[in-house]
Amino acid sequence: MSRTSKQQRLTRLAVATVLSGACVISTTGCQVALNGQTLPSPYYLQDDVQYFPAGPEFKLPREAAALKAARAEEKLNQR
Repeated sequence: MSRTSKQQRLTRLAVATVLSGACVISTTGCQVALNGQTLPSPYYLQDDVQYFPAGPEFKLPREAAALKAARAEEKLNQR
C-alpha cells in the first residue's frame, strides 16, 4: 500500500467513525439542554408522571423569625 492510500483509508475511517457516533448519539432517548431549554426525550409520552405537591411559598420562616427577633433585640440594646 502506498502512503496516500493509507491516509485516504484513515481519513475515511475517521469520517465514518464520527458519522456513526453522531448517529448513535442522535438516536438515543435522553433529556438534553439546548440554549437554556430542557427538551424531553422522545419517549416522554410513556414516562410515568411524578407529582410533587406545592410546598410553602416562603421556604425560610424560622430563619426570618430569628432575624426579626435579633433585630428587635439589637434595637433594645442600643437604647
